[in-house]
Amino acid sequence: MRPTVLLFDIDGTLITTGGAGRRAIDRAFEELLGRSDACSHFSFSGMTDRAIIRLGLEALGEKVDDARVDALIAAYLGALGDEVTRTPPEKYRVHAGMREAVKAGLDRGMAVGLGTGNVREGARIKLERVQLYDSFAFGGFGDDHELRPELIRRGAERGLAQLKVTEARVVVIGDTPKDVDAAIAIGAESLAVATGGFSLQQLREAGATRAFETLAEPEAQAFLFAP
Repeated sequence: MRPTVLLFDIDGTLITTGGAGRRAIDRAFEELLGRSDACSHFSFSGMTDRAIIRLGLEALGEKVDDARVDALIAAYLGALGDEVTRTPPEKYRVHAGMREAVKAGLDRGMAVGLGTGNVREGARIKLERVQLYDSFAFGGFGDDHELRPELIRRGAERGLAQLKVTEARVVVIGDTPKDVDAAIAIGAESLAVATGGFSLQQLREAGATRAFETLAEPEAQAFLFAP
């Protein structure tokens, strides 16, 4: 097969966490600023953790600087493990076809990584509950950059380094137009799945290379593992 880098988004793509991340961020704002409604007016879909925190601070009219963002990220991570643990199993699940696709990519010698707005530690907490974190040797994370195209670029670079090549097919697997935009920005392909909050039509209109209801569809697997 061609040298291939697969970059999987987490929330809405690999897994659904039943709102654990949002609850943890609300708790962080409550703990440090006495307000749990800072982020109530916007969707987290496709956003990076640090960008979410910045928007929350702006919504409260608070000073926005790296030190304050760092403090809120630390408080968020402190709450996240508890929220993940407390989420009922029926609300915390791996989406159809994802576990199988990750294994198939590894079995084929692909570089299988994460491309996520989660900071690395948040990714670990979320994915360890479903025994998936150890499947990913690298990734582009929300602590690499606040802008999604740049963290996706970093993930792709790490995938190339793992394969020991300078060029490869790069496929971004995500559930939002922001995932698609990031793939386009770095010249990668995108496989979009309608397992989050966006429809197939919205994902196709965003410019996804291919879009499917879930990754369990045979056509999705055929695209992902095309020779």
